[in-house]
Amino acid sequence: MTTSQDPVAFLCWLKTQIPLLNHMGLGDLKFDGHKLMLPAVLAPNINDKGTGFGGSLATLATISGWCLTTLLLKDQMLDCDVMIRDCEIRYLAPVTGDFHAEVVVPSSNDVEGFVSRLRDKGRARLTLEVVVIQNGNKALVMQGNYVAIERKVQG
Repeated sequence: MTTSQDPVAFLCWLKTQIPLLNHMGLGDLKFDGHKLMLPAVLAPNINDKGTGFGGSLATLATISGWCLTTLLLKDQMLDCDVMIRDCEIRYLAPVTGDFHAEVVVPSSNDVEGFVSRLRDKGRARLTLEVVVIQNGNKALVMQGNYVAIERKVQG
């Protein structure tokens, strides 16, 4: 079974690795192999104005891109460290209710190039666009560059 077929187990594991995620009111991770969605409730992510805290929105976007990158690599049987290299975030509208992040798998050419570079050089970069949505409206758009580095086998 690929990790894209068991996103609930993946999210449970991730919450053990990044304790902050246990406090964000995350819902079930959904990944169908083409699009990843990760919902969150407003209450634990609220700011002093009664809207979604920008840091929470940025965290949800960042972790969603990380999840997509990691799941793509796991489906290729690649054991890698994944990290965000840099990103640009645009806040478009205040969040006044529950929200979710969406990220779509890039074109097959982009993914194939990413995997090929990783296999050849031991590291590669993947650019993703992640959106945070509330009631069908974009509240945040993040363009992020994620880097994967193959883990060295000990021995």
